[in-house]
Amino acid sequence: MSPRKPDPQYVVCLRNDGYKAALQTRRLYQVLADPEAEKRGLLRVIDESGEDYLFPEKLFAAVALPKPVSKKFAAS
Repeated sequence: MSPRKPDPQYVVCLRNDGYKAALQTRRLYQVLADPEAEKRGLLRVIDESGEDYLFPEKLFAAVALPKPVSKKFAAS
């Protein structure tokens, strides 16, 4: 049996100070696990370009999505 992939994590952007081209407020973004970045108060987020970058954690709030919704977001 192969190891189960963790469910994708999502955040909502509350502020985009200094990142107006990369982030839109009130939009959901997928977070990629990056324990080293998290130790420094940063999140690895897939931004508007479709690439993952580090952003200050204080710009976001965690969002718990129901499993079926989370899977739909991850598939798109």
